[in-house]
Amino acid sequence: MKLPGGWIVPDWPAPAKVRAFVTTREGGVSEGEYGSLNLGTRSGDDPARVAANRRAVRAHLPSSPCWLAQVHGTAVADLDAAGEGGTAVADAAATSVAGRVAVVLTADCLPVFLCVEDGSRVAVAHAGWRGLAAGVLESAVASLGVEASRVLAWLGPAIGPSAFEVGPEVREAFVSGHEESAGAFAPRAEHKFTADLYALARLRLERAGVASVSGGGFCTYTERGRFFSYRRVKESGRLGAFIWIDGGR
Repeated sequence: MKLPGGWIVPDWPAPAKVRAFVTTREGGVSEGEYGSLNLGTRSGDDPARVAANRRAVRAHLPSSPCWLAQVHGTAVADLDAAGEGGTAVADAAATSVAGRVAVVLTADCLPVFLCVEDGSRVAVAHAGWRGLAAGVLESAVASLGVEASRVLAWLGPAIGPSAFEVGPEVREAFVSGHEESAGAFAPRAEHKFTADLYALARLRLERAGVASVSGGGFCTYTERGRFFSYRRVKESGRLGAFIWIDGGR
């Protein structure tokens, strides 16, 4: 896959017909804190520049993606019946149709790619702490329609554990239902913790029955030149995580 330098292609054991990538800040026309490849229409950026950025990404896709109105929930949009493009209110999307593109936008939240081991169905999820605690990954895994043991997952760029400071209510949201989640939190200042989104996602996926989980190790907050971060700058751009099934294979 020929992509602009710096964009991330997941290193995971998915079949060759499963295509996916995550954009970075490189390759667009936006300026300032939105520079340069901001894909978020609700970020405060010039709409004309966002539209130009989306056109630049579209050149690397087999069809126009279905953009989601993300609400930090657990709904999964089934794109099989959808036409090209369009929008849906959801925080994950899944499809079995070759050439149909699923996407989520992030700027500290965790994008997670999922696929059936034979490449027959794919999904992507937007997992901020609220969606993660509520079960968005479990919903996305279920949307693939197979035993979880047949599902592969890859964790994309999100805020790292040293930078993600949260209050006790966030820790309680996870630990109250899954005590083992306590290991993903470390005390920082008084009544504050750091949270490891990657560890929390791996725990949720493992509990759901997903054994093959790759990726992780990024930090959108500290890798300033590479990623957007809402925690770092509120007027931030958005990265795009795109996945589809290649119809030519």
